[in-house]
Amino acid sequence: MAVPSPAAVLVLVATMTAGCAATSATSGEAPSRTNAAPSGVATTSAPASAGASPAASPSGTSPGAEAASRLAKMSLEEKVGQLFMPVLYGPRAEGAHGENQARFGVGSPAAAVRKYHPGGVILFPWAGNVGDARQLAALTRGLQKAAKVPLLIGVDQENGVVSRLGSIVTDVPGSMAIGATRDPAAARSAARVTGEELRALGINLDFAPVADVNVNPANPVIGARSFGSDPKRVSAMVGAAVEGFHDAGVGSAAKHFPGHGDTRVDSHSGLPVIQHTRSQWQRLDAPPFKEAVRRGVDIVMSAHVVMPKLDPSGDPATLSKPILTGLLRDELGFDGVVSTDALDMQGVREKYGDAEVAVRAVLAGVDLLLMPPNFRKAYDAVLGAVKSGRISRERLDRSVTRLLTLKAARGILDGSQTDPGGDDQAVRSKAHRTTAQRIADRSVTPVKGAKSLPVKGHVLVTGPAGRRLAGMLDGASAAPTGDTPTSSQIASAGSAAARADTVVVTTRDAGPAQASLVSAMGGTGKKVVVVSMGAPYELARLRGYDAALAVYSDGDASLRAAAKALTGALTPKGTLPVALRVP
Repeated sequence: MAVPSPAAVLVLVATMTAGCAATSATSGEAPSRTNAAPSGVATTSAPASAGASPAASPSGTSPGAEAASRLAKMSLEEKVGQLFMPVLYGPRAEGAHGENQARFGVGSPAAAVRKYHPGGVILFPWAGNVGDARQLAALTRGLQKAAKVPLLIGVDQENGVVSRLGSIVTDVPGSMAIGATRDPAAARSAARVTGEELRALGINLDFAPVADVNVNPANPVIGARSFGSDPKRVSAMVGAAVEGFHDAGVGSAAKHFPGHGDTRVDSHSGLPVIQHTRSQWQRLDAPPFKEAVRRGVDIVMSAHVVMPKLDPSGDPATLSKPILTGLLRDELGFDGVVSTDALDMQGVREKYGDAEVAVRAVLAGVDLLLMPPNFRKAYDAVLGAVKSGRISRERLDRSVTRLLTLKAARGILDGSQTDPGGDDQAVRSKAHRTTAQRIADRSVTPVKGAKSLPVKGHVLVTGPAGRRLAGMLDGASAAPTGDTPTSSQIASAGSAAARADTVVVTTRDAGPAQASLVSAMGGTGKKVVVVSMGAPYELARLRGYDAALAVYSDGDASLRAAAKALTGALTPKGTLPVALRVP
């Protein structure tokens, strides 16, 4: 099929952009704001442009027109490249790395960008991308310099459990902690803080928020990454987070469609099957995604889960046209970018080879292929499918146009995004840290025995964050353990408890070893307070404690909030965002 003419593309774009990456009407919650760009970071766009809709991009040209202009100048190979978001290896754009040579046939990240023209890249510490703020800003700057079409530069910075940038950015509480505040304004403020810091580092897309409604306490992969188990409350938080990212001028991605909240299998290592009926899906899983679409989310990420009541083929949602096109595009009305979850996860690789998976994902409705395990094989397969007509030229152009429109709407195509400065203080400003601490303080949830607080006398703190939390409590001692306390560590903590009046046990997604630690501390006859630092479901399994607080994270802000609650400096007022019965 012939490539459409520029005029035809303009008509196509005009019909597509109405629902893509738009900034919605106000949610009714006024966001708290810090001033535009942190000190030390140069900007080339006014703050008012940060949440620009596709109707008026920062350059003043409509995103649709910018996208059409770019599309008309692209070769077939460049268009296919736009569909991919690989991992590139190393800390410097022009620095050689063996993994790049093996995977792309060139040494440096910049050379891979010049060779394949990917639509974007995603950054990870394990790929050597993340060192400090200045290094990261230099890397993103160098990647953009190498790109013929400016890149989406993305990261999984959900905060809490999934925080790829670590201490480079402000320690903002994760989704379940925010859910405990029951305040959508907190979700918007948290997303804005994170978004502003990503933008200062040259990162223009966050793969957040998680829109899954976590209703299965045994869920091994979502848990505290979710805002909670109530679809209505999760929807409000997701919608507010989308607007917070847009306040900051970065793109956002709601994940994992059609919903990953009711599974006992981790899709990184297996293929989950969720038996929700269509009516159950509409009531439970769909509302947060529907709200994200209403608020103008830029990207919806697919889940590597099978929902046989929605598509009986047995294919995961990532490869399902009835789910990605039928439900997401047609029923929910989303016409933004559809991204896969990482294609190196086992959940999507069980039935088909890595080349066929990429082709089938595009045919199902995907626009952005994230992290293919064999990039060259996947790229060649999609290019070959277009040349053979299995993927039509028109279908390819629709995906590329969506990607270009997103880039135009977020000020990426015309370079009006922030020029990253990488100043450490710029990305961990006092105002941002204050906002994060305020959210953490509000999230502390009294689960059991709140009237027995504050703690009195000599306090022993044990468990995975024992030493860190003890350091925040005047006069406390520590008997720290790892996530899997050994019998000798448990015995040592028991001996130390004999000299204490109260034992505080930190727990994180407690398994049998942590359960043994809590039980042993209960056997000392001392008052035992558990501080739960992950999904609070563990509190239903543990025995031997007198009081419990949930803080949902082991980040410093959450531990400081726990210390305040333990000592009476704050009254914990968070509300459990999930159903839970404690002993």
